[in-house]
Amino acid sequence: MKLYEHAEPVGGKILTPSFLGLVAFAGLAILLIIWRFAVGLGATTAMNDGYPWGLWIAFDVVTGTAFACGGYAMALLVYIMNRGEYRPLVRPALVTSALGYSIAGFSVLIDIGRPWLGWKLPLFWMWNTRSVLLEVALCIMAYTIVVWIELAPAFLQRAEDSGIAKLQKFASRALPRFTKALTWIIALALLLPTMHQSSLGSLMLLAGPRLHSLWNTPLLPLLFLVGCMFMGFGAVVVESSLVSKMLGRKPETEMLAKLAGVTSSLLVFFLVVRLVDLIIRGQIAALFRFDLYSVMSLVEWAFALAALFLLSSQERRNNLGNLFQAGMLLMLYGAIYRFDVYLVAFRPGAQWSYFPSVTEILITAGLVAGEIAAYIALIKFFPILTAPEKTALIKPRPVIQRGFAAGD
Repeated sequence: MKLYEHAEPVGGKILTPSFLGLVAFAGLAILLIIWRFAVGLGATTAMNDGYPWGLWIAFDVVTGTAFACGGYAMALLVYIMNRGEYRPLVRPALVTSALGYSIAGFSVLIDIGRPWLGWKLPLFWMWNTRSVLLEVALCIMAYTIVVWIELAPAFLQRAEDSGIAKLQKFASRALPRFTKALTWIIALALLLPTMHQSSLGSLMLLAGPRLHSLWNTPLLPLLFLVGCMFMGFGAVVVESSLVSKMLGRKPETEMLAKLAGVTSSLLVFFLVVRLVDLIIRGQIAALFRFDLYSVMSLVEWAFALAALFLLSSQERRNNLGNLFQAGMLLMLYGAIYRFDVYLVAFRPGAQWSYFPSVTEILITAGLVAGEIAAYIALIKFFPILTAPEKTALIKPRPVIQRGFAAGD
């Protein structure tokens, strides 16, 4: 089974001013992380006994992994629903997933008090098997490994073209065997996010009455699972649109428009479930109290309905600008919803408050910058994006022209 067709490295100059700027910002984050390890969490974060989880968990892990579910969502479409026309979007989505989950895992190490004991989690098998947090941690760790394994064919294909005899020989032998085993790897890659994304919702059910009633529903596991899908689709649309713009490639508008149809159906399902849940639990009045919680919830609904409007007709979905805006709105809606559940709606007591410190914000921004820089490097050096015979160039820039060649 040939899973990816006609992918090639983009090529071109890597050390551009924008790339170096991203690397510099990521370097600043590394320095701040070293400082965090040197002086501890108390001196570098605004977290406290009331809010033991802050920005690094709410954004880098809870929200970041949902953005990184593009690979999971595309795999569901291509391999479960047999929608092979989306195959060119799978490998770029997997790159985003691999990088996003790697950042999430690294953020957990930064956040915990004694990260040097983290090795005990997968290896020291004295587990509390009733712990939702344990299941989340193990699944995220496992999926991070699995999604990088899913990308192994790209690295092996690059090795085949390396010009190094021993490397070529190894790759030519390993690639067919790996391709045969990839079906089982994909099956595992579909199982793990289903488990831990729903469990991220289950985790906040443990907060009980400390979670505001607008978000405190037994349907949180379902909402987090469905939410990660449309957030992942939104990330795929935004990534594809930006790549086509930045690299002068013909945008895959027709394919993205079809994908947007699937995404809008998921969003409608999500909104209907939320609305019915609020009605059944008698929380519609709370939605219009216009206090902090009401306003934040209404902001969520505004983003969701705006995205739904942009995707409401075939004509609108055929417009790349609408697709990009809708993708951004989907990501914003999902991000605000998850932030609200984990931070805004969580009420440990009037004596506790939290707003991220400058260090927390800079580290998070630096990790995102490093993720973007890594994505740029991967698409330039490895066969991630569809080759030009499948995606024609529009006004190509000289720095990328020599990176394209015919064939797979």
